[in-house]
Amino acid sequence: MTTLQPPVAAGRRPSRPPWRRARAWTGWGFIGPFVAVFALVFLAPLAYSVYLSLFRDRLIGGTTFVGLDNYQQALKDDQFWAALERVALFLAVQVPIMLGIALLVALALDSGRLYGKDFFRISIFLPYAVPAVVASLMWGFMYGSRFGLVGDINDGLGVSLPDPLSPDLVLASIGNIVTWEFVGYNMLIFYSALRVVPHSLYEAAQIDGAGQWRVITAIKLPAIRGALVIATIFSIIGSFQLFNEPAILQKLAPNAITTDYTPNYYTYSLSFSGQQHNYSATVAIVMGVITMIVAYVVQLRGMRKGA
Repeated sequence: MTTLQPPVAAGRRPSRPPWRRARAWTGWGFIGPFVAVFALVFLAPLAYSVYLSLFRDRLIGGTTFVGLDNYQQALKDDQFWAALERVALFLAVQVPIMLGIALLVALALDSGRLYGKDFFRISIFLPYAVPAVVASLMWGFMYGSRFGLVGDINDGLGVSLPDPLSPDLVLASIGNIVTWEFVGYNMLIFYSALRVVPHSLYEAAQIDGAGQWRVITAIKLPAIRGALVIATIFSIIGSFQLFNEPAILQKLAPNAITTDYTPNYYTYSLSFSGQQHNYSATVAIVMGVITMIVAYVVQLRGMRKGA
């Protein structure tokens, strides 16, 4: 016998059972801690930086609202643009070299023909475990022409090697430090992507008589295109955020590295040395927007090529 349900009054939605309401809140219970931490450590500082960028400290009148004046000043700031050009040059030269070395190492490890590959893999990855400050200090003292490895070689062999901390070479010296630090990290990304390539593709290539170079270009590189795009984006973001290495080496090469050597170092100097907190927040936001745009363009091009 069918039980008739009472009609629902017009204009009223049927109430959900209590168990359905509890299940709806269960999802929020799982993601709630993450949302709270994300809002606290990311959204709140970002909103506060935007708020600071709209004000300016004046000798007369104190902190006043200036709207977008700070952004107009940043777009005309020669020091900021010189620092941006410097890291752009660093990115254009250092990132391809670093990713190229990492890719070659990953391909060598994946080939199965490298003797002692486990030890080799750990050795390549080990520099990534060294903190950037320690790595900069270590390489900075080796670069020293009066007290470091370069100076010892000059004295011992009676030669005169170029000073790695000179204004003409210091950017390349920083690039060498960053490459030494992050080759292992990017190698691990590429190697992990290579390990999940189906072996049936290799077997089919072997049946067709394809050589190693053909396997690399036709199978391995297309298969890890996503990993290449991700590593490139991470490297671009890291290049625009360059700070630790020049900040540490500045004490050893004050004539070569100025306080506006990179955008991040310039922002730090404005805030902590110049006490220009509002303008420092503006420069940081402008740099963040530029980094986001460049990273998005690279991701978009990588996705189109992969389509």
